[in-house]
Formats: sequence, structure tokens, C-alpha cells
Amino acid sequence: MKYKDYYAILGVARDASADVVKAAYRKLAQKFHPDVTKDPKGEEKFKEIAEAYQTLKDPEKRAAYDNLGSGFRAGQDFRPPPDWEQQFRGDGRAASFDDLDLSDLFASIQGAGHARSRSRANMPIPGADFEVAVHLTLEEAHSGTQVDLNLSMPEVDGEGRLRHVPKAIKARIPKGATDGQRLRLRGQGGPGANGGRAGDLYLNIALHPHPFFRPSGHDLYLDLPLAPWEAVLGATIEVPTLSGKVSLTVPPGTPSGRKLRFAGKGLARPGGGEGDLYAIVQIVNPTVTDERERELFRQLAQASRFDPRGHFAGGTPDGG
Repeated sequence: MKYKDYYAILGVARDASADVVKAAYRKLAQKFHPDVTKDPKGEEKFKEIAEAYQTLKDPEKRAAYDNLGSGFRAGQDFRPPPDWEQQFRGDGRAASFDDLDLSDLFASIQGAGHARSRSRANMPIPGADFEVAVHLTLEEAHSGTQVDLNLSMPEVDGEGRLRHVPKAIKARIPKGATDGQRLRLRGQGGPGANGGRAGDLYLNIALHPHPFFRPSGHDLYLDLPLAPWEAVLGATIEVPTLSGKVSLTVPPGTPSGRKLRFAGKGLARPGGGEGDLYAIVQIVNPTVTDERERELFRQLAQASRFDPRGHFAGGTPDGG
């Protein structure tokens, strides 16, 4: 039989309290959950973690494990002490440990007749919390939506074996969800044991990139291209928002980089109201010009006294 260091698997000391053991298990179970981990050995680690916790969470099994001794290396062949089986199994079963896995050995301890320990083992144990990424468009985050989640959740059955169970969940996402937000679905995580409450499922919100808008919290940012003559002469243009186009009057002499604010045109806020939309002016030259347009630019160049590099010679930034 191969030795497994259950304490090392959970990353706790041998004298760790039951609360510390449980906290370590829940943290590692979330980290190596097969639906969220990117570790290629994540599922294997998850099984090791579940096996270790199944033994260490049970006072009777933990006592039996501790009495195996602590001088073994993980993976080392070993046999329990001579009186170990009589003390902790006490059912007269054969003492052969050949080809026996450590988890099978501790599964056989269940119901061995230690009433006090069995009573403790029957204490309610809460289920594990899980996390899943939910991707939304800006429009879905703005108006709220419902997502259908088809998950494969790990469960430990009554024999201590890990299995995956399909679970379909319809989750309502309230309006105003933002990138990186964590929403909690109470009781939708792993099942509890011995009447313990079910764990929770956490939805990690991730927003898809939008072709126009960049979110920052509940505010939105938009690059607003203007033709040179629109920036110089002023213009009335249409600007897209999440709720449709709005009219904007560009004042004459608008410089590139100016930030124009549209109050209440950002993402909806959970408590009511909306963030703001900021349009960042970008002056864009025409990419295709005909001869007449080039002639007009030549005339402008001859008539204008504007020097965008005048400040290099000690002038002002606007060339005046």
C-alpha cells in the first residue's frame, strides 16, 4: 500500500484544527475545480484534495490516519502498525493490505462502531463554493439579461468517490453588471453533507470588447472622429450611445483630445441612474482627395498663418 500525506496535500500542519482543514480544502477545491482551473493536472489534484479531506474531516478517520505514523514519504510502500487494524477497524476482517489503496482503507472504517466519533462525523458539513466565468455584451450588461449555464459539477458520493454531475442553471443578471464583478448565487454550489447547507456559485462577469465603447465602471468612453473642417468651423453630428443616436453640437475650434461629456448615457447602475459617456475628439484627415480638394487645401495653406510647430521657436502652442 502506498502512503499519501493528506496534510501535505491540503497544505496544513498535522495539528491543524478542523476549521483550518476545512478552509484549506475549500480554497484548494475552488482553485482546482475542473471547470475553472487551467492547470492540466487540475482534475487529478482536485481528486487528491477531496480524498484527503474525506479522511481528515472525520475525527475517527483522522485519528486512525495519524496513528499510521508520520515517518513515511508520499508514494512510499508501508504497512499500518500491528495493532492498528484491531484498534480502528475492529471487525475481524483480514489484515491484508496488498493492492489496497489508502482511500479504500479509510472508506472501510466508516461504521466501525465508534459511536462518539460517528456522531461527530454526522455533523452538518456545508458544500463547496464554485466559480464560473460569464461573458456579456455591453448591451446585456446595460439592460440586464438571463444566462443559461450548463455546468459539470464535481460531487463526492456516499462512498467518498468523486464524480461529475451535470447541472443546468438559469441565472438572472441584473442591469448594471460591470467587468470583473462577482455575483453570488446562494445554494447553487456543491451539495452539503449530513444536512449541511449547499455551497454557493459565484459568477465572474467579463464584458466582451465593444466596437465603439470602452467601459470604465459605469462610464463609457468613445473615440469621436472629426473632419478638420468640422473641428475648425463647428458642426452638428450624430453620436452613437447604448440607447440610440444623439445629436451633438461641436463648437468651432474644437481641439483634438477634447473630452465631451454626455451625462446619463453610460451603463445603467444597479441602484438606478446611469453613468456618463465621454467622447474623445480625434481630428482625422481625409484618406482620399481629388484634385479640387487638394487645390482647396493649397489655397488654405497659402492663406493661413497657422503654424502648429510655432512653439518650437518660442511661440505659443497654437502657433499664434
